[in-house]
Amino acid sequence: MLRTHHKSMSQDKIIIRFDEVSFEYGHAKPILDEVSFSVRQGMKFALMGQNGAGKSTLFTLITGDAKPDSGKVSIDANLSIATARQVIPRDQLDLTVREFFEKRFSKKAYDIDPKIDAVLDIVHLSAPRDRIIKSFSGGQQARLLLASALIQNPDILLLDEPTNNLDKEGIAHLTDFLKKYQKTVVVISHDAEFLNSFTDGVLYLDVFTRKIERYVGNYFDAVNEISARIEKENSKNAQLAKEIQENKDKANFFAQKGGGMRMVAKRMRDKAEKLEEEKVDVRREDKTIRHFTIPAQQDLTGEIIRITSFTTLKNHKPTAHKTNISLKKNNHLLLSGPNGIGKSTLLELITENNAPGISVAPRVRIGYYRQDFSTLNFDDTVYDSLFSIMKERDEHEMRSTAAGFLITAESMRIKIGDLSEGQKGLVAFARLVLQKPGLLILDEPTNHINFRHIPLIAEALNTYQGAMILVSHVPSFVKKIRIDEVLDLEKL
Repeated sequence: MLRTHHKSMSQDKIIIRFDEVSFEYGHAKPILDEVSFSVRQGMKFALMGQNGAGKSTLFTLITGDAKPDSGKVSIDANLSIATARQVIPRDQLDLTVREFFEKRFSKKAYDIDPKIDAVLDIVHLSAPRDRIIKSFSGGQQARLLLASALIQNPDILLLDEPTNNLDKEGIAHLTDFLKKYQKTVVVISHDAEFLNSFTDGVLYLDVFTRKIERYVGNYFDAVNEISARIEKENSKNAQLAKEIQENKDKANFFAQKGGGMRMVAKRMRDKAEKLEEEKVDVRREDKTIRHFTIPAQQDLTGEIIRITSFTTLKNHKPTAHKTNISLKKNNHLLLSGPNGIGKSTLLELITENNAPGISVAPRVRIGYYRQDFSTLNFDDTVYDSLFSIMKERDEHEMRSTAAGFLITAESMRIKIGDLSEGQKGLVAFARLVLQKPGLLILDEPTNHINFRHIPLIAEALNTYQGAMILVSHVPSFVKKIRIDEVLDLEKL
């Protein structure tokens, strides 16, 4: 049920309103179809939907960065809006921290340094103002994104997958902040536990109907309500189908009698047609990716990788460590530690295989799932990205694998850079299947991924028979995967 709050009069005020809004992306991909909904001041809503449904696009309509094809988006003109997006734009990665925050303002912001320090303190991040953005870890960049929205002190806060790359401490701190936050929040997330801790309801963007469905309560309440509705609609349609068939059978029977019975037959057929019109469109559940395996490279024997030394970062200071980690086929290593300690840097060095203390056996194919998808060429089409990774080019195998990850024939022609983050993640997994790596490296593989897909991904990693190194801040996900060894960088 809806959480009760002591509301002021201002909280009855509608500040976001969509009236029969339709929007099409690039004249080829309809996103919204005559959508109507409203958000009251001070409310906190989860915006949910399948990967690629258009959730991030909805944010651009709220901010005014996109305009509807028809209908009207009304935002209270006196209120400010700020968005914490999923990832920092590539053209901002070379900025300093100060320059990054300055870009949040349309006019020159004077005396900005104390404001930067204040919002960085809120997100629990120590960041010198002259440090370059790309030098921060994925989790630290996630905190910077949140801080860049908060520094604007917005009346409406839009958060797009804010828990991606955050460690346990970061998620707990963000949750506590949002519970206390008094202004309006709309958040896109696939993390049901996180959403349920502070939201008042769910706005569900249905990828099939392209409508917004509104549900009171938390995500699980919404799922239960949807399931009950589907069951009711299916039951109604089954009863109607029975009656339709009975009337058709009677119509055929009376038609064969001839004479005056033909009029009776006509009435039976008319009744059947009327009953057909009463059937309802049953809401289709989000599609889920098919069960899959990641085949391991077959021609490998003995040791696949050895790590004898590496470096961690604490308070921006490097510390060298000695170790003796050796992975063979079917060995799974979990690499853990807080944001900023150097996990992603270590994975990068392993992939490059040119750092002292790291040795990958010759001819080992490395499958690398990067949290920022930078292993993908954003200018490639999906087709080219998948086909190019295959050692032995087989278009049938490629298309069959793609279909299993909900990659349609139509989306094959789309450039990687034009996909949603969730769709990029599914392409990245499809590439791993087609690549058949001997060493699998995964850096936060659940980021941006619809929670319905996550058990299937966990199962695939659990059964992977090559050497694997995994980084993940999602304990429920890690628990589903066989781990043979743990390297905790925080405890060194």
